[in-house]
Amino acid sequence: MQHVFAEMAKGNLGPFVDIMAEDMQWSWMGTESWTRTFNGKETVINELLAAVKETLKESYEVIPHRFIAEGDFVVIEHTGKNTTPDGMPYHNRYCWVCRFSGGKLKELREYMDTELVTKTFGAENKS
Repeated sequence: MQHVFAEMAKGNLGPFVDIMAEDMQWSWMGTESWTRTFNGKETVINELLAAVKETLKESYEVIPHRFIAEGDFVVIEHTGKNTTPDGMPYHNRYCWVCRFSGGKLKELREYMDTELVTKTFGAENKS
């Protein structure tokens, strides 16, 4: 995951997509409209990652702060320093709890500041 985050910091999502299992699950562990699970690599790419491209300007800045690994799990605390297409700053803090199996990312639980998401993007889920 350290390599994946180093590449993401350069705007390269390729290594991240490569480690995803076909049947992975990515869950937003937020509240109300910001709670959702994306089932399958194809859904993650076509819905979640595609929405990021629409709601944030390139280049995306990802700053990892801490990696904790134990058994099949890797936990990453990180910050995103990004901007919306209309120029609004979006600097959220995240904690990803990742579970691996057979060398592939099977499950990602994403914890974030959902109040900031709502203030930036509105109450409706934009994905």
